[in-house]
Amino acid sequence: MRESSWILEPEKFLTKDETSRLLNVARHQAEASLIKGKKIAIRDYFIIHLALATGLRVMEIAALKCSDIHLNNTVCSLLVRKGKGRKKRQVLFAGTFKQHCKEYLKWKRVIGEPLGPEEPLIVSSNTGGHMTTRAIQKVFKRCAERACLYSAYSIHCLRHTYACFLLKASKWNVRLVQKQLGHSRITTTQVYADVMLPEIKKALNRLCL
Repeated sequence: MRESSWILEPEKFLTKDETSRLLNVARHQAEASLIKGKKIAIRDYFIIHLALATGLRVMEIAALKCSDIHLNNTVCSLLVRKGKGRKKRQVLFAGTFKQHCKEYLKWKRVIGEPLGPEEPLIVSSNTGGHMTTRAIQKVFKRCAERACLYSAYSIHCLRHTYACFLLKASKWNVRLVQKQLGHSRITTTQVYADVMLPEIKKALNRLCL
C-alpha cells in the first residue's frame, strides 16, 4: 500500500474557536439579510455550514441537486454523485445542520426557487443555475475575512476541519472518516490521525490501565 505523500499543516484546518467565529459571522449576516429580504448571505451561510458539517469538496458542493439531500427522523444524508475519481457516495449528517437544511429548503420555497429533483441545491445569483467552484471559494473568502481568519485559508480547509473534528468525535474511527470523505486509501485519512496525535495521547493516558 502506497504511503500518503502529503502533510496536514496547521494553516490547513480551523481551530474550534475559529470554526465558531466563522459560523457565527455567517449566521448573523444571514439573519440580518432575512429581515431585509435579501438572499445572498442566507445562501452563503448554508454553504459554510454545509462544508463544515459534511466535509464535501468544493466541486461536490457546487454539483449538488435538490434531490441529493435526504432528510428523515434519524440520520440524514447527502448524495455525492460524482466525487473524486467520479465515485458516488452517501455522506451522513445530523445535529444542527439537519435543522438548517429544513429551514434552507423552506426558505427556497418561500422565495420561489425551484425544488425539482434536477434543480441546483445552491443557486447562483448571477445565472440561476449551479454556482461555480470559483464563486463558492469567493463566498468562503468573504465570510472568512469578516470573521478575521488567517488570509491563507481556503474553503478546502473546512473539509480538513470536518475530518479532524469527526475523528475526535468518533473516538479515532479512521474508517468512518475515510468513508465520509470518500478517500480511496486509508493512508490518506491516516494523515488526520497523525495531526491529532496529541489528542489521542491524552485519551490513552485517561484510560489509566
